[in-house]
Amino acid sequence: MDASIILQVVLLIVGFVFLIKGSDFFVDGASSIASILKIPTIIVGLTIVAFGTSAPEAAVSITSSLTGSNAMAVSNVIGSNLFNMLMVIGIAALLGDLLMEKSVLNKDLPFLVIITILLAAFIIIGGDISSIEGIILLVILIAYVIYLIRSAKKSEGSDVVEKPKLTLPKSIIYIVVGLAGIIIGGDLVVNSASDIAIAVGMSETLVGLTIVAIGTSLPELVTSITALKKGENEIVIGNVVGSNIFNILFVLGASSAISAIPLDSSMLIDVVLMILVTILCFIFGKTQEKYDKKEGIILVVLFIIYMAFAIMRN
Repeated sequence: MDASIILQVVLLIVGFVFLIKGSDFFVDGASSIASILKIPTIIVGLTIVAFGTSAPEAAVSITSSLTGSNAMAVSNVIGSNLFNMLMVIGIAALLGDLLMEKSVLNKDLPFLVIITILLAAFIIIGGDISSIEGIILLVILIAYVIYLIRSAKKSEGSDVVEKPKLTLPKSIIYIVVGLAGIIIGGDLVVNSASDIAIAVGMSETLVGLTIVAIGTSLPELVTSITALKKGENEIVIGNVVGSNIFNILFVLGASSAISAIPLDSSMLIDVVLMILVTILCFIFGKTQEKYDKKEGIILVVLFIIYMAFAIMRN
């Protein structure tokens, strides 16, 4: 292997480490500040944790948009969302039955299906995600977060708050260090992945759908396995659904608002697959309000098939 490719692979791994540790620091700092400010725990889980674990995707996609590698911006989100639904839920279900929160099943998961269909509509209508459509996605995100805050306060009461893990000064330091790690990591991942793709003849789209998507989805996987170990298996579904919502509304919204994302017509196949997988996960959840080992196996096998299809197609 050429020395320059080896260097880029090392930089790619270093970038992923920065992304994962950066998002970890960011989530800890943000969660502690939320607790200090007495923001309800349910809001922290649905917004801060979901946003924190989506921060690597945001860093990679926004950096891609700024540097003109737009194909990687959208393929990263599609690949990450498919990885979250198929592998994160699938692996978690193999480790133990995943119970479904009724609010996630009846509100958040259907909402994810709707915005995924909206994304497909944007692509079909214009062949791209325009800056105006990006702004629309960001506006929908703001409305969604406001809805979450209002409904959480009504159902839980504002006194449901975890004890802060860090002091206020430490929390601020964690957030600053975390964001720095995310930004540096995102830059390293985009640049090294693009260089590797060019060197070995891979398309940016394929790199985004595979290497970058899996790498940036590691925080969701780590968070979910950690939650399972603590017996908080309902958090897994909330984290995955919340992260996928943030990926579409914030990551693609911000990326396309910065610079319109022109899309190859073949990407529509991946968006349709993302819709079908989301609907499948909804059906699995609706059937018995949980995911069991049998469904976990189905989801993992589907991801392996998808990866094989993506590699052969590109």
